This record gives sequence, C-alpha cells and structure tokens, in this order.
Amino acid sequence: MRLVSSRQASSIPRTDLHSHRHREERSDAVIPSNGMNQVLAWVAILLALIIQPAFAQSPIIEVEEDVYTFTNPNNGSGPLWSYGCTVIARIGDDTYATQMETGDGVDPLCNTRWRILRRRDGVWTPIAEADQYRQREPCPIAVTGDNTLNLYVNDSQTPPGTHYQRCLPHVLRFRVDETVPTLAAVMPDWGVSTTFTDHSYRGYASDRTTESLLMVNIDAQTSKQHYALMDRHGVTKSFGAITFPIRSAYPQVALQNGAAHILAIGDIVEPNDTWREYKFEQTERKWDYVFRRLFYASAPNLAETGFKEPIEIANVDETAGYIGNQDLWIAPEGDSYILYTQRETQSAMMRDKFLPGSSLLNSLHLAVVATDGTIERRVLMKGTDGQHPGHARFHATPDGKLYVLLNVNGTNGGNKLLQIRPTLGVNRVDVQFKKPFRSFVLATERAGNTPSAYIDVFGIQGDNNTMAYGCIRLE
Repeated sequence: MRLVSSRQASSIPRTDLHSHRHREERSDAVIPSNGMNQVLAWVAILLALIIQPAFAQSPIIEVEEDVYTFTNPNNGSGPLWSYGCTVIARIGDDTYATQMETGDGVDPLCNTRWRILRRRDGVWTPIAEADQYRQREPCPIAVTGDNTLNLYVNDSQTPPGTHYQRCLPHVLRFRVDETVPTLAAVMPDWGVSTTFTDHSYRGYASDRTTESLLMVNIDAQTSKQHYALMDRHGVTKSFGAITFPIRSAYPQVALQNGAAHILAIGDIVEPNDTWREYKFEQTERKWDYVFRRLFYASAPNLAETGFKEPIEIANVDETAGYIGNQDLWIAPEGDSYILYTQRETQSAMMRDKFLPGSSLLNSLHLAVVATDGTIERRVLMKGTDGQHPGHARFHATPDGKLYVLLNVNGTNGGNKLLQIRPTLGVNRVDVQFKKPFRSFVLATERAGNTPSAYIDVFGIQGDNNTMAYGCIRLE
C-alpha cells in the first residue's frame, strides 16, 4: 500500500459549493419514558405541540459536491454495500472518506481496492491507497482518539477471479496528524477457527472514550457473526460469536463504555416454498433472498460476557414484507434507539397473487429498547401514495439533541430532518440540497465521531456512479 504526502497528492476536483437558507417551523412531542402513565404522556404531547416555538434558523448547506466516480465492479457489491458501517469521518476541520476503486481488467469477485481521501481547505486529496485490488466490498472507517483513522479491510488470500474464498479481515491504523500518515496493521484474535470469505457482512464500531474497536464478520459455514473487541493498543480483549435465529447480515454495531450492541436483518432464501416457486416462475431468477425479520442483541460488558440472546424487533414474514435496518444509536443512559423502514408486502407481484389489499408503501419506524429490556415503538412517518420514506440515519449534536436525516420519495420529497430527542418533532424540516441524497451514510458516533453541529453526508444523489459529499450546519 502507498501513503501519499500532501505535496505529492493529486487533488480531486470539487464542484461549486451551494448554500441555501429557508424558513422552517417544527412542533415537537415528548417521547414517553418507561413506566410513565399514558394519560400523563398524552398531556405532555399536547403541551409540547402547543408551546413548541419555530426554529430560529433552518439547516444550512455548507458543502455540496461530487467526490469521485466509480466503475461498477460487477461483483454484487458497491460503495455503500456495507451500509451498517460508514465510509465518512470527521477529525477536527478535516473530513475523510474511503473510496472504492475497481481495477481495470481485474476479475471479480475481489477486484476493487481502497483509497483514503481527505478534504482539507475545500479540496479532496488521496492520502493512502492499496497496492493491489484485493477487496470485494467497501472498507469502512472508524475514529479513535484525536488523530487516528482505522480502516477495516478484508484482504483476499487467493488469486483474482476466485469466488467465495478465504479472506483476512483486519485493521489498518493511520495517524493522520503527520505529513505522511504512519501506518500499522492490527490483527484481531477471533479465538476459534473461522471461515471468512469475500462476503464479510461486516460490522464495525469504535468507542471514542476508550479508543476500543469492535469488529464483526460472518462465518460463511455457520452463518454466525464472529466478533473481536480490541483495546487502544490493538490487543484483543474479548472474542466470541452471535447466533441469530436465522442468518442475519448488514449489521449496525455500537460500543459504549464497554457495552456492545448489534442490530442485524434476517437475510435468507425465501422460506415459503409456494412463494419461492411462484416467484421463480415469474422471474426465472434463482437469487431470492428476503429481509423480513429484524434482530437486536446487547452485551452489558463485552470484555467479561458475551452477547445476550437476540430479541426480535420486527417481523413481516407472514405478509411477504420487507424491512430495512437503517441505524442504531445508544443514548447516554444506555437505551438503544433503533431506526428501520418496513413494508407490509415487498412487491406487487406477491400482493396481487397472494395478499390482495396489502400495502406496498414504506413506513419509518422507531423502537427504543431500554436497559431493562422493555421496548417502546412508534411510527415516525407513515407511507402514503404521495410520500414515503427511504434511507434514514441518526445524527447527534453536542447539546444533547438527536435527529434523523432521511430521504423522502414522492411529492415535495427530498432530504428532511426530524428531531427525536429530547423531544420528538412533528414536522419534517426541508434540507435543501440542490440534488437530494437518495442513499447515504453519515459520520456516525458508532464509528467514533463526536457529536457535532455539522452533519457530514456521503452517498449517491442523482448519478448512480458518482459519490457525493454534503455538509449541513445546524443552528
């Protein structure tokens, strides 16, 4: 791999910045706390609706620009494939992103390589890149300390062109406060024999306070999610495996004060024989994985005990539905906030044949799992024929507020901002990017980024082959 000095680096052109200001109004309602009398809860909601003032200032677009264009690797992956992790980070005034670059003439599956890009003084510049194309998937990043980026790589150990073969998951640690970033490889101890391949379905989290890292990678033989917890020195302090009721993937992972959390979506071949046969008759496609059951598990002290038995957050199995696990955020008191989209029936093909009258519209849901195991649920946005939610992510600010940034499809759609804590907003506030982000990740706390008045967004706007960056300033 190559480390690039700032004087040697070739700059990546940026587009013009776009700044937009507009007025906004918002009404908030308090989320009832556990055990609160329901009558008092509704009184609190009504009072909040009455007295909540309007925003003094709308979200301000500080930056909106294209970063790089990628070539489809045709390996089943893409720049946001590991969507439970993130590929954007902020350290001080600098923003970092990992690029997924496809090798010209390199046979899949592992035909891409990583590059680390830094945005400084308005210019994106590569600071490090791999020598070879040994990745199938994008490589997520996490922050530890004030100057360290940790890249989660999954190097193929077999020649190009091989499929579903052995890979070596580990961390590349970069000190970015130097002219040429220093590099160290950190190898986790998984504790047992594992079968890690080019399909990692990985999870990744950082605890900024302790500078610990939590790596998760799926075993291709057993479908268990293996984990390794490493301290700031790269020493593995705990390892083990999580067994979900069914094979589960694309995990969101969080690490806070020694406690660990994981959210994962069931990812299995259509289990209903009649439905599977009918879908094959219609599509002649053998690939038929469904995402209908959402699971969550936690460990109060991962260094001492493993994860508790997973619990089921949502299930749309009986209606051939679809669930998209969007995000996971851990409150200071330890409650787990779970964000997901849900559709009663996934497709018109299934509805018209087996489930007449069922809904094909996405809704956005919030579940809060308290430390005592109780769960509160509410619908944040119900899909209609005119509007329905798409991608959504959490963002926390230094003053204790928690927001959801989401993409809304349909009439008056685009990117919206909704406050979740300390009071639940009723109005979704427009975020006026010139081109809305359709799919995206943020510089999340789960990856060691600090709460911020800036929302760093990285994802796809209009062109499916262009990765763009946006920065929102909150007033």
